[in-house]
Amino acid sequence: MTYSEAIQFLYSLRWYGTKLGLDHAFRLAELAGNPHHRLRFIHVAGTNGKGSTCAMLESICRAAGLRVGLFTSPHLVAFGERIQVNRQLLSEADTARLVSGMQPLLGRFPAENHPTFFEVVTVMALRYFLEQQCDLVVWETGLGGRLDATNIVTPLVSVITNIQYDHQKWLGETLASIAAEKAGIIKPGIPVVTGVRTPEPLAVIQETARRLGSPLSRVPAAAVHEPPLDRIELPLLGEHQKANAAVALATLRVLESQLPVSPAAICDGLTRLHWPGRLQLVTRPSGRRVLLDGAHNPGGAEILAQALRQYFPEARPTLVLGILQDKDWREMCRLLAPLAHRILLVPVHNERTADPHALARACAEANPQARVLELTSLADALAGSA
Repeated sequence: MTYSEAIQFLYSLRWYGTKLGLDHAFRLAELAGNPHHRLRFIHVAGTNGKGSTCAMLESICRAAGLRVGLFTSPHLVAFGERIQVNRQLLSEADTARLVSGMQPLLGRFPAENHPTFFEVVTVMALRYFLEQQCDLVVWETGLGGRLDATNIVTPLVSVITNIQYDHQKWLGETLASIAAEKAGIIKPGIPVVTGVRTPEPLAVIQETARRLGSPLSRVPAAAVHEPPLDRIELPLLGEHQKANAAVALATLRVLESQLPVSPAAICDGLTRLHWPGRLQLVTRPSGRRVLLDGAHNPGGAEILAQALRQYFPEARPTLVLGILQDKDWREMCRLLAPLAHRILLVPVHNERTADPHALARACAEANPQARVLELTSLADALAGSA
């Protein structure tokens, strides 16, 4: 099997859609020899910030000398981003080998009850992390938590970064219902760390932890001003990243007897952190600066808007915007459009893309003074903004 054939096969599994539930993941992992039983995990859920928090945990633990697996989704450019060991992306050769090795296991499932793309990738990652003899796996949930395929593991600690509105179709329409799904990663007696401070979802997390006898550590807002965060300059822009770092450090404090990490490793890991696509500033050959951010829900859009006001207060940028149809794109347009003097709407290269024409109407309502254009591709938008 070639790499392109492996990727084509994996993407063909998307026809099976999104199925929340653990039966397939447990069964597939069992057929693979239950690799998760021989690995140690930090399991991270949350609406926003969980990827950055995972990256911080990975970077610090790697600086401490551990061999660290990192499982995140989705990828930005290459599939191998999803499965990394010591920040080395899964190679094309290993991708093809692992997919080929999964196919006989998938043949044990009837066509009408087949594992999904994410379930297969989850078990692929477990096999690879065991094969690579990882000391620790930083393990990000996909969608939600309680019924997410990643929830077949029993971690050293469960982490919930924050609770905001997203994926309401699957997780419910209230912050309490979303919190209940995210809190589904909490395991009996396993410690929990959370940066959630909003009363409604916090109450759900507290009650879940109490019921399961899981010690709960809350990260206060003031933690961003405490050592060592009061003197470390993070490579990632945004005050929200300090909040993510505070959650990561609280997690490591909970684990200090199992995973001792020195102050030097913390400093080294945070200052050397690399996590693309999060308020990432790129200078093009023309000298034009482009700020890249993957904000994909109103909470993320609000953080992006705050960062633009903080770091670029005089700028009236061109906004290049593409959003998926199943996101709250109207609210995201309301938050972002007033910041721009020109707005270029593009389709996302995905069958779930929102219609640029609908985005244009929403942006024009939010910012009548802006010039709003609908374009056929991101490439056209970048060429027009050069």
